[in-house]
Amino acid sequence: MLPSYLHCFKLFFSLVILATSLDLALGHNISQRSSTFPEPKWGGEVKAEMTHNNSGQRISKFHFSHVRPSSTVYEQNIAAQNLVRRVMGENTARHFNLTVDNTLTKSEKDAFHLLKKGGNIVHIVGNSVTAAVSGFHYYLKHYLNGHISWDYDQLELPDTYPDVDIYIKFPERFRLFQNVCTQSYSYVWWNWARWEREIDRWALNGFNLVYAGTGVEAVWTKVYRELGLSQREIADYFSGPAFLAWNRMGNVRGWGGPLSVAWHSGQSLLQRRILSRMRELSITPILPAFSGIVPNAFQRLYPNAQLSKLSRWCNFEDKYCCPLLLDPSDELFSKVGTKFLQEVIAQFGTNHMYSADTFNENIPQHGDVEYLANVSRSIYQAMSDVDSNAIWVLQGWMFVHQVLYWTQDKVKAFLTAVPQGKLLVLDLAAEQIPSHDRLHSFYGQPYIWCMLHNFGGTLGMHGSLPKVNADVHQVRNTPYIMVGLGMVPEGIDQNYVVYDFM
Repeated sequence: MLPSYLHCFKLFFSLVILATSLDLALGHNISQRSSTFPEPKWGGEVKAEMTHNNSGQRISKFHFSHVRPSSTVYEQNIAAQNLVRRVMGENTARHFNLTVDNTLTKSEKDAFHLLKKGGNIVHIVGNSVTAAVSGFHYYLKHYLNGHISWDYDQLELPDTYPDVDIYIKFPERFRLFQNVCTQSYSYVWWNWARWEREIDRWALNGFNLVYAGTGVEAVWTKVYRELGLSQREIADYFSGPAFLAWNRMGNVRGWGGPLSVAWHSGQSLLQRRILSRMRELSITPILPAFSGIVPNAFQRLYPNAQLSKLSRWCNFEDKYCCPLLLDPSDELFSKVGTKFLQEVIAQFGTNHMYSADTFNENIPQHGDVEYLANVSRSIYQAMSDVDSNAIWVLQGWMFVHQVLYWTQDKVKAFLTAVPQGKLLVLDLAAEQIPSHDRLHSFYGQPYIWCMLHNFGGTLGMHGSLPKVNADVHQVRNTPYIMVGLGMVPEGIDQNYVVYDFM
């Protein structure tokens, strides 16, 4: 007999599928999606042009020319070679010559070229550090039977290396890794040595877009103190280290807290090392931005502010539930949002990608489409007021988890209030319950097709390999604005076959 929580999951997904089917039946025909796109409102450096897929259909092609590493080619060459030394050792690394050549391809998509004809040196050229390093990993896996994973490496290599001459170009612009929950389920107690290994693994597997939320509570502490909150009020708001993912998304407050001063300082230093290495390897970090969620102490500090309680999450008692949501029409929204992002950039720099999830497993208090449009418009405005090149990375999980609330008109209002191309939607759990069909390719916003696969860091030999294999190829040949693939497990260290397959 299945445990009760598995029965709940089965019931939940059955209801989602039923609701999705009803919404599709009542909404526009999928074949009409191209006519439902809003009029484009371009901004910043994100540009689009029309191109055709393999079926001859016209689709928008977005350019993210400003999301690139700022280091010199010389520095990128050193970074690529240093990674090989770290994972292989000096003696083996001398058999691999990695270089970065930005002219290898004319498009923004990564590519690499492997070449070995005689001799004992494998030459690997990529148009970015990530491309070059993933080219090395490709040769290691497919020609030398090597393997680098979360837990174990197989690096007993043959005495001679096979010749090779192959050029590979990635089909999509972005390869995303990590779920916002992974920080709590898997990373929370890591030191720099463990982080270094994981960041190297990202680059080896070609990931060039990853969440980077470590140390954000230290930034918020500084901002909250400058706004007038007491140290006790701030301490009462933050949850403990293992629960910060849900504190950041407004699901809980104070649970397992408070956080120590040593924790804040240690995480800030760790974040700087993480970001430095990510940028060195041309991995774009997604930094946190203001979502509108604030501590309950804002009621004391700003008694006239328009504040409402978020919905109760997982039946947490009043002491730990229901942080406040600042209404986007309140002038305080812009003040807090810009102040926070300015401090994030001052401490950690920026690559123009920001995350904000206001309604992740939180049901909005209002069903009015104009209210929802104002929320998303205000969130993005607070970003763009600080960084005119800002791109908002939005989890699409709410469109699955609260499918009965997020009808097509509400989703359209929420998404199209942001200039087209300035919002990047993550189609979470697309391998099971894709949202791009029901939501007309997110009404013209670019998106990343994501395999969620793992909930709660649980272990189990499972995966939708046939569906992943079929759906990814199918969506590449449809009029969708897919700009990347993502692996977004809530927990790692499990099911290697599934992730190697992707």
